[in-house]
Amino acid sequence: MPPTPTTAAVPPAMERPHFIGIGGAGMSGIARILTARGADVAGSDARESPTVTALRQAGATVHVGHDSAHLAADATCVVVSSAIRPDNPELRAAAERGLPVVHRSDALAALMEGRRALAVAGTHGKTTTTSMLAVSLGSLGLEPSYAIGGDLDGPGTNAAHGDGDLFVAEADESDRSFHKYAPEAAIILNVELDHHANYASMDEIYESFETFVGRIRTGGTLVISADHEGARELTARVRGREGLNVVTYGERDDADVRVLRVVPHGLTSRVAVALDGEELDFIVSVPGRHYAHNAVAALAAGVATGVPADGLADALRTYTGVNRRLQLKGEARGVQVIDTYAHHPTEMTADLEAIRSGLPEDARVLVLFQPHLFSRTQELATEMGEALTLADASAVLDVYPAREDPIPGVTSALIIDAALAAGADVQHAPFRDTAPDLLAGMAKPGDVVLTMGAGDVTDLGPLILARLAD
Repeated sequence: MPPTPTTAAVPPAMERPHFIGIGGAGMSGIARILTARGADVAGSDARESPTVTALRQAGATVHVGHDSAHLAADATCVVVSSAIRPDNPELRAAAERGLPVVHRSDALAALMEGRRALAVAGTHGKTTTTSMLAVSLGSLGLEPSYAIGGDLDGPGTNAAHGDGDLFVAEADESDRSFHKYAPEAAIILNVELDHHANYASMDEIYESFETFVGRIRTGGTLVISADHEGARELTARVRGREGLNVVTYGERDDADVRVLRVVPHGLTSRVAVALDGEELDFIVSVPGRHYAHNAVAALAAGVATGVPADGLADALRTYTGVNRRLQLKGEARGVQVIDTYAHHPTEMTADLEAIRSGLPEDARVLVLFQPHLFSRTQELATEMGEALTLADASAVLDVYPAREDPIPGVTSALIIDAALAAGADVQHAPFRDTAPDLLAGMAKPGDVVLTMGAGDVTDLGPLILARLAD
């Protein structure tokens, strides 16, 4: 039976919000939920996109381009993310008018008020795990609200307002946004050094995650990996805090929820876990050990909030993926083209291993990789190059800058040199427009082409398919 609906009031300051960069992954989700709750949502984005189109269809007013004239006279606040620069004309106009400027994380925290929040954090795997929770809880009739950093494969959206009392949210550590949330249960999948523009050391990373753990409500539960070195260190730092229940999961013997087996089968995996003295066996409809562990984390968090384990285990099978997370874009001339958001070496390695595990031995994996951010490339070029050794051959595009200015001497050549030194078959793809021809020319029937990175490399998958079909 669905839960009793909860109130869905819109905070007065957010009755007529204006979003700068409304098409972003996090911003669009908040805008979508506010629209569903009855707010008069408006905003702007740099370009047209399917997300912008979907927001308009949901009832939001969206302008393309940034101009002070886009800020309505009756706007009650302006919502921004950390990517919005101080010289943005709409932000300057808001300051001149004395409008409240609300950070994305504060807006999301306001939407969680009155709900039982489940927040998913970690350096990698947040979007997948949050999606698994949202889909499985929804399939059980619990009608959760959710806000995720990627579009679900089934409903095709990254956020929804639900009438249930649960709110599932991806908790972003990159700019310390996750310090704003007060969840009933939280998942921490892993803890590694990333986001080098905001964190100078692992000590700063640990301190930030400790602050997040401190925000879990008294009597709440932290679900955390027993296998990942950084997560184990964090567990040692927070275990014993008054009012905090800690549940570990993984393959280690001391895990509270122990992964017994992960058996790959094509693009799915069968997973067996030991939970409360019983063995549960279920199917995960995405490939690889990495994603199987994400599903176990989702299972443990759901159980911590009172969802029956057997029902949730069955429901996890209904998750079929999220856009840009090993998403099959199509097949042409016997070649599959798959897209992945992986941009950190750990993610790259996990996805390449996952793809490899489901392929015949004679199938080749070809990668078109686009580095994301100059700061990340500067710090992790060697590890990215080493990850590319798991591909049979790869091509590397120039660095996608996103919100950053170039750093002298930091180019994709750093990754290519590291990959060559590690024994990889790799080359530079200096021209984005000709990269689809390059990959299509490399591929032969039975191969898999992986477009990899957090930038606009995702747009090249369909072009590669078109070249293959010619």
